[in-house]
Amino acid sequence: MAVLRAFRAVRPRAELAERVAALPYDVYTSEEARTEVSGRPLSFLNIDRPETQLPPGAGIYSDDAYEKARELFQKERREGVFLQEERPVLYLYEETVVSGGLFPLMPFHSQTGIVGLSAVDDYLFGRIRRHENTRREKEEDRVRHIRACKAQTGPIFLCFRESEELRLLFSEWKKRSPLFDFVSEDGIRHRVYRLDREEEIRAAEEAFSHIERSYIADGHHRAASAVRVSEELRREQPDYSGREEFNFFLSVLFPEEELRILPYNRLLRDLSGMDEAAFLRALSPFFSLERSEKGAVLPASRGDFGLFLPGGWYQLSAREELRGRDPVHSLDVSFLQDFVFDGILGIKDPGVSKRLRFVGGIRGAGELEEAVKSGEMAAAFTLFPTSMEELLCVADAELLMPPKSTWFEPKLRSGLFIHDISGKEEA
Repeated sequence: MAVLRAFRAVRPRAELAERVAALPYDVYTSEEARTEVSGRPLSFLNIDRPETQLPPGAGIYSDDAYEKARELFQKERREGVFLQEERPVLYLYEETVVSGGLFPLMPFHSQTGIVGLSAVDDYLFGRIRRHENTRREKEEDRVRHIRACKAQTGPIFLCFRESEELRLLFSEWKKRSPLFDFVSEDGIRHRVYRLDREEEIRAAEEAFSHIERSYIADGHHRAASAVRVSEELRREQPDYSGREEFNFFLSVLFPEEELRILPYNRLLRDLSGMDEAAFLRALSPFFSLERSEKGAVLPASRGDFGLFLPGGWYQLSAREELRGRDPVHSLDVSFLQDFVFDGILGIKDPGVSKRLRFVGGIRGAGELEEAVKSGEMAAAFTLFPTSMEELLCVADAELLMPPKSTWFEPKLRSGLFIHDISGKEEA
């Protein structure tokens, strides 16, 4: 059974929610983050990426950065930007694409999840499944951020298999007036509904007790970091009861059928000394290739890929007889990694290689073309997105996908819900 727990959330005052809400810290480079917070003193990105408040050149992972995060968070709590709920609550969080502007691949989409706490023990004992590996240095960053702020500031994006019981509850609970209701600059409408009645909380907790397991859709590093902090605090407090706040982490749980994955494309810095013609010849044992005369190739089905070289676009189709049969090696991202990046180019670990750059499908083909035309990169690959069913199959098999296999949209906003882990245990 999955644990869902209500909590005394720290949240912005309703009239400030739009100004506070920010995209997750890890979708920006340091330079992009500095630009994003310019003129936006209440954006939560100031706290999530505290190096933006230090002089240029200050270390992203410096002691000063984490101290600045703590200082800013405490200051905004004192000044009333954030308040804490008087009693444990849950929330529904609905995101709806109302403008196609930044979302040409999904002109209309809506998803509703429930905001609460998930149990660290559910993660440790496999009742919360993951599908990607994590990097220690990225975990360490969020560990230090959580310890500095004494709070989990970014929700983990979880999903669960279809539940008619929860679908009906969500539908009923959204009939009330929202606590937050605003449209962000990227054309996403964010509506948040507070669930503060005891019978509602009991109904939600009971419904989740019928869910066998949940899955991390996005936020593997945030989840791993929250769990590491919990384990550290358990060692520091060996007589812990299990009910303390640090035994739980902030999450938003969505029904998997409402989620959408966009492509996660690849930019390649070099061709291992090959020219364009030689590289195309090297690809031919693994793909059928055809020059595209119609511009950018955005794959429309599994097994299809686009390739952009200085000479133009190519349509690639995987030779299916070569595809692996297990849940991981049957993925398109694995086919590309196994036969091209590793097999041809010798890139063994794509997660750390400086020869690869990953570009979320929301950015479009223009950015890929520009990177190659400028000479910064040698080639670009476009992919068909991984499906939710593929993700769940990998997680159910307790396997891991290659890095950067999924790009979820819309992203959850940070700063709307914060879990203070410094408090005493709840009854």
